[in-house]
Amino acid sequence: MGAFETLAAYFGFDEHDTDLGTETVAGITTFLAMSYIIVVNPLILSEAIALEGYDAGEVQQMIAVATILASAVAIFVMAFWANRPFGLAPGMGLNAFFAFTVVIGLGVPWQVALAAVFVEGIIFIALTAVGARKYIIELFPEPVKFAVGAGIGVYLLFLGLQEMQIVVDHPDTLVTLGNVATSAVAALSVVGLALMLILHARGTRGSIVIGILATAVAGWVLTVAGVVSPGTLVPATTYDQISSDGILSLIANVQYDFTPLAAGFVDGLGMITDDPLVFALVVFTFFFVDFFDTAGTLIGVSQIGGFLDEDGDLPEIEKPLMADAIGTTLGAMVGTSTVTTYIESSTGVEEGGRTGFTALVVGLLFVLSLLIVPLIGAIPQYASYLALVVVGIIMLQGVTDIDWQDPAWAISAGLTITVMPLTASISNGLAAGIISYPIVKAATGETEDVSVGQWVLAAAFILYFAVFFAVDAGMVSF
Repeated sequence: MGAFETLAAYFGFDEHDTDLGTETVAGITTFLAMSYIIVVNPLILSEAIALEGYDAGEVQQMIAVATILASAVAIFVMAFWANRPFGLAPGMGLNAFFAFTVVIGLGVPWQVALAAVFVEGIIFIALTAVGARKYIIELFPEPVKFAVGAGIGVYLLFLGLQEMQIVVDHPDTLVTLGNVATSAVAALSVVGLALMLILHARGTRGSIVIGILATAVAGWVLTVAGVVSPGTLVPATTYDQISSDGILSLIANVQYDFTPLAAGFVDGLGMITDDPLVFALVVFTFFFVDFFDTAGTLIGVSQIGGFLDEDGDLPEIEKPLMADAIGTTLGAMVGTSTVTTYIESSTGVEEGGRTGFTALVVGLLFVLSLLIVPLIGAIPQYASYLALVVVGIIMLQGVTDIDWQDPAWAISAGLTITVMPLTASISNGLAAGIISYPIVKAATGETEDVSVGQWVLAAAFILYFAVFFAVDAGMVSF
């Protein structure tokens, strides 16, 4: 049996009606859609992590390496153990909570914050191993499960259009339409999006990858030609360094030594008892948000790929859940925040990715990016976010699975779909649906349709928000 036949048999290409070319393109697509994290995660975490003897740029490169290593390990577990086409990396939102709320806001040392992420990961591994996470996720009401995909779709659309400057801030209406005539990013993004949508509509394989790369190249060409100034369509710092020192200088100056971050994690373990209440609060928040963000992403992306069963559950969900648990645990040890499944995985699934080989390609590209960490930043973020708009549109098809004539379904599903983008949180959308479902069922006299576990899950969310709002308002302090 040749190498190709071995790969096809291991990942089950025939069983999933896919092939090597499709899986490879899907993996490249997912990587391009989520590779921004290699640049963005260090920028966020470096606001909170300071290392004596190192400047900010060196710390950022260390965090970039930690981000890549944690992501790659989690993705390889996803590929070989779960055989699912999902990419993982340190989660956006959770990294901001780590930096700005925990370290800067509460004054928790970054070393202790890493220890909290580590403890969260250990708890996840234990709960996943005994099937507790799977049990809780399967308690989600059916309308919530079927609404998650559409909710994430609207969320992706909103994120993409914002980054493209098609949707911009407005003092009275919060958001409004951006001006294509005055924004070079918006103008180029519209052209890039049109190309991507046309290619997608024609069924062109790799339409998302082509759209991202074509838009990125166009941005660089316009900058080099002097049509726009550096920093408008391409990162100014990357442009300046390439212009003065050449493109190879970006690779030559990478700082690969992340051991100071790992040493800080070890120090953090020894500082846990300094303020156990704050530590417990941080662990609880990381745990709660990551748990439901991951659950929502897995269900939503799986809905696109047709992985869900008739009850809206993902078979063997404990396997992909173990991937993020291991990634989170290792990530803390090397110096980064909570690892989670990425909604950008939906871009690869839309390109036809159906097996762990898609994830394997993503993981290998993360490893290869170690060689060119700074070059990842050369792809403008608006170019990557074009993919979110296309996939967001596609994910809206999930609304057809919802029984809009049933009040409990309509209310819980409607809240799930709308609260996600309006609060920029998958877990908040899930909370709205999970809390409202048993209440509406009780109001319509159909309490027999609600399990005890669903009531407990709704109560857990209410308790979480009570604690969160109390701390946020300063009513409770530690």
